[in-house]
Amino acid sequence: MRIALIILIGIHGIIHLFGFLKAFSISEFTAISQPISKTFGLVWLLTFLLFALAIVLIIFQSNYWWLIGFLAVIASQILILTYWSDAKFGTIANLIILVSAIIAYSNFSFKNKIAEERKKLFENSQFVSEKVITKETISELPSIVQKWLINSKTIGKSPISNVHLTQELQLKLSPEQENWNNGKAEQYFTINPPAFNWNIDTKMNSIFNVVGRDKFESGNGEMTIKLLSLISVANAKNSDKVDQATLQRYLAEIVWFPSASLSPYIKWESLDEYSAKATMEYNGAKGTGEFHFDEKGNFQKFVAMRFQDSNAVEPIEWTVIAKQTEERNGIKIPVECEASWELESGKWTWLKLKITEIKYNIGKMPDG
Repeated sequence: MRIALIILIGIHGIIHLFGFLKAFSISEFTAISQPISKTFGLVWLLTFLLFALAIVLIIFQSNYWWLIGFLAVIASQILILTYWSDAKFGTIANLIILVSAIIAYSNFSFKNKIAEERKKLFENSQFVSEKVITKETISELPSIVQKWLINSKTIGKSPISNVHLTQELQLKLSPEQENWNNGKAEQYFTINPPAFNWNIDTKMNSIFNVVGRDKFESGNGEMTIKLLSLISVANAKNSDKVDQATLQRYLAEIVWFPSASLSPYIKWESLDEYSAKATMEYNGAKGTGEFHFDEKGNFQKFVAMRFQDSNAVEPIEWTVIAKQTEERNGIKIPVECEASWELESGKWTWLKLKITEIKYNIGKMPDG
C-alpha cells in the first residue's frame, strides 16, 4: 500500500508540473483547456514540489510526511476548484492522499502519546537499590522461589530497577480466528514504583494496520486498540477489573526481571514443592497468581483468575507458559512464551511471543 501511495502521489504531482509548464509556454497541457496565468503557474509548481517532498519523506519513512501531504492537498484542491471543469477528477486523488495523511498523523500522534507516557514513567521511577542480592536477602521467600532466583542468576547482582524489551508476536484476535497475525511489540517496566507501558503493531487480515497500548501506572490500568491508529476498537480504563488485570499481567511478567519478586508490594505463599502463590497490592489494585517451576527452579507457567476485559462478569483462568528459557544479559529468563484463556468453549491460545532484545537498568529513557 505504501508503494501504491507513492505511485499515486507521483502521478498526481507530475500532473501539477504540467500546469506550470503550460503557464510558461514550455509545454502544452491539453487536460486543462483554460489558460493558466504565470502566477497560478507558480502555484502549480509549488504544489508539484510539495507532492515530490511528500514522496521523499514517505520513502525515508519520516514521521512528518503527513504535514507536507496536508499542505500539498490544500494547494492542489485550490487549483482544482479554480479549474474545476477540467480538473475536478483530481479531487479523488486528493481524497485518497488526504485520508492517508490523516492515518499517518494519527499514527504519529499515537506514537508521540506513548513516548510522552514513557518519559513520565521514567521520571517518576527510582532505582531500587545498589545493594547486591544475597542468599540472606531471599531467605524468607518460599524455597522454590529461592531456587528460582538462584537458578536465574539473580544472586550476587544488584536489583533490577527498569527494563526495556522488544518482542516478536503471533496472535489471534478472536477464538474463531484460524491464522496467526504477526506483530512486533516494545515494552518498558519500572520496579519502583511498579509500572509498565507496552505497545504493539500488527495487521488485521494481513492488510489493515492495528496498534495497541497497554499500561499499568499508579495502580491504574489501560488497554487500547486502534485500527489504522485512528478507529478505536477497544479502550478500557477507569475500571477496577482492568486495574486488576493489568496488575496481574505485571506480576506474571516479573519472570523477565526476577529480582522484582523482592518488591514490598508482593507477598509470597508456598503452595507445594514446585509452586508458590504471589499476591501483589499497589495503590488500591490487588491481584494474585500462581508461579510454577521445575525441580531446577526454571519457571514453567503462571496461572491466575483474571478478567478478560472490563465487561467480563467473572474472572477466568489465564495461563502463561514458558516454551524456551535462555540467559540474557546475565539473567536466565523465559524468552519464548504462550498465553491462553480457558473459555467455556475450550482453551484459546491467543498469543505466542519471543523476546528479541532485553536491557536492564538503562540510565534514562531513550529518545523517541
